[in-house]
Amino acid sequence: MTTNAKPSSRRQFVQRSAVTAAAAALLSLTGAGLGVGSAWAQVGKTITLITPYQQSVTTNDMLKTLSELATKKGWKANVIDTKGDFGLMASRMEDAVAAKTDAIVIVSADPNQVKTQIAAAAAKGIPVFGCDSGYIPSMVMNATSDNTAMGTAISQQLFKTINNKGTIVVFTHRPHPGVVKRSIALDGMLKDLPNVKVLSEMHVQVPGPIENARKQMENILTANPTKGSITAVWAAWDEPAIGATQAIQAAGRNEIVVTGIDGTSQAVDMIKKGTPFVASMQQNFRGMAELVTMQIENTFAGKKSASTEMFAPALLITK
Repeated sequence: MTTNAKPSSRRQFVQRSAVTAAAAALLSLTGAGLGVGSAWAQVGKTITLITPYQQSVTTNDMLKTLSELATKKGWKANVIDTKGDFGLMASRMEDAVAAKTDAIVIVSADPNQVKTQIAAAAAKGIPVFGCDSGYIPSMVMNATSDNTAMGTAISQQLFKTINNKGTIVVFTHRPHPGVVKRSIALDGMLKDLPNVKVLSEMHVQVPGPIENARKQMENILTANPTKGSITAVWAAWDEPAIGATQAIQAAGRNEIVVTGIDGTSQAVDMIKKGTPFVASMQQNFRGMAELVTMQIENTFAGKKSASTEMFAPALLITK
């Protein structure tokens, strides 16, 4: 074939052909499942991270991890803390829906407290995820630890330590869905241990769980001054366990043993040093955030979540 096209025209033709070929190759990669086009389409998305408990060490860690992972994906993360106020949490979720956020993540909170807002978000096509929360219909999924298994494991460790007999104090916060499951696991095991008695179950205030548990433990120790009157403290998470341990040490009642759940750095340090705090379950909070981030990305790409509840494994920590 011959052509009368000028040299400049031929160069333009070659350049256009190269661009077309590159575009075709990119489309081919995307079609092959490499997700290049999908990833580009997700850049600039906005996700809303909302919690009533940012002052909690572990909740704050998850918020930081989620924000970090979102940034790596090219998303903007807006963090909202309602400081224990679930009414305000509902209102701020409504604001996020009205602002047309691309996704909502509820962190360390009971979704039943905001189920109307979750349903409203779903109706607007805004997916809602849980991170160390619970799952209800209208949500995509929740990532957490197996709280029943953790409650069982730490209770078994405590009962083993006190030889299945004695008087215990329980610190809990049943509005939190994970804490409820841990507490129910303890309740079930106590039914089969007639020689273990619960002296009192204390509701821990949040924010401020360490200080609140410490003050409550001080009062309990004052009311039960005889050594041997209290055998152990079962705390549903590390912060009240830390507060209770501080009160026990200040009172010189080191015969009382304490367990918690979370495996925070402060808790692990106290366990290592041989304080009355003897065991905890170390949760994988980064793993939870990674699971949620993966499912957000899949949802943005039009994929369904493989499960509505996903677990990151926990590890028993002792001296």
